[in-house]
Amino acid sequence: MERVLAGLSPARRRLAVAVAVAVAAVPAVLAALLVPRLTAGEPPPVAQELPGPVLLVPGYGGSARSLEPLAARLTSAGRDATVVPVPGNGTGDLTAAADSLAAAAADALARTGAGSVDVVGYSAGGIIARLWVADGGASSVRRVVTLGTPHHGTTLADLATGIAPDQCPVGCQQLTTDSPLLDRLNAGDETPAGPTWVSVWTTVDGTVTPPESARLDGALDLPVQSVCADSRVGHGQLPADPVVQGIVLAELAAGPPVELTAADCTRLRQG
Repeated sequence: MERVLAGLSPARRRLAVAVAVAVAAVPAVLAALLVPRLTAGEPPPVAQELPGPVLLVPGYGGSARSLEPLAARLTSAGRDATVVPVPGNGTGDLTAAADSLAAAAADALARTGAGSVDVVGYSAGGIIARLWVADGGASSVRRVVTLGTPHHGTTLADLATGIAPDQCPVGCQQLTTDSPLLDRLNAGDETPAGPTWVSVWTTVDGTVTPPESARLDGALDLPVQSVCADSRVGHGQLPADPVVQGIVLAELAAGPPVELTAADCTRLRQG
């Protein structure tokens, strides 16, 4: 290299040196850009001892009224609880509803000064919560509790798309058992790091079919009947059922999720 430079005029020599320096710098620049992306890894776990405000997310149909009894129970227990309105009455694109949840979380954190929120997703609301966590919300939520959520789709949506496709809008289509959205959501880690996860469901669910679709890999799996064996609570009654409300309160308490058993049934029934 030195011999080549020696044969050049001073001006050309300066140009050659500048080009060489610039080229040599390229790998360092690329490394600076790429290494953080490759080594960023998972978000750190969210502190479990400091519960923040609770956001309740409605399911398909988007009725906030269905979650009002649970919100009232949480409020009476001293929690800051808000039902999050979802666009299109919950029948539209669930990813758009996840954007609404993200905005509601930002508002709740700004309003309360808390470090994280807790999320209760009822039915498709649990899918909305998962979409938000997967798309950047992991560091803002301490716990996600899903109630009767069809994490792996429901054959009821399959039936709707087959018999009356015009009556099955986007939100319905995204809840089929072969939904591309659910396939993507379940392709990797179903419960990504950051929050802790609890799935509460009923074995006699007539909307989430089969009911086992509510199982979520990596979450505390909690069928209501594992706590109260004689419970006949259906899908539509989950948010208002006293036992379910007691389960949600217990799972939203400070500390890690709680392993509830039949020994807790009487206490939960009595409220």
